[in-house]
Amino acid sequence: MKRALTLLSFGAVLAFASTQLLAAGNIENGKQKAATCFACHGTDGNAVDPQYPRLAGQYNMYIQQALNEYKTGQRDNAIMKGFVAQLSDQDIQDVAAYFSSLPTKLDTLQGHIQGDKP
Repeated sequence: MKRALTLLSFGAVLAFASTQLLAAGNIENGKQKAATCFACHGTDGNAVDPQYPRLAGQYNMYIQQALNEYKTGQRDNAIMKGFVAQLSDQDIQDVAAYFSSLPTKLDTLQGHIQGDKP
């Protein structure tokens, strides 16, 4: 009985910890925090100018990883590094939640892929 209670307690701790690890960002907060992103990436995350990535509908974890890589310098872009430097981990989760929740236009990338002729 004692072993069953120990296992049950351990399972509850694991469930709580994994919920915290997988906690999604807040979409509404992300929309507010992403306001500076809109100039290049569009308010709907579907940048019109092909030099800027379309973020709408991208995988949440991919956006988080990219933002963290800009923040640490793994990705070298002075503009992005400046914007991301002020974001907390929660801000990054929120921004990623916002952009990943938007409808994508990734299926219409004509003129948006290097080497593509518009």
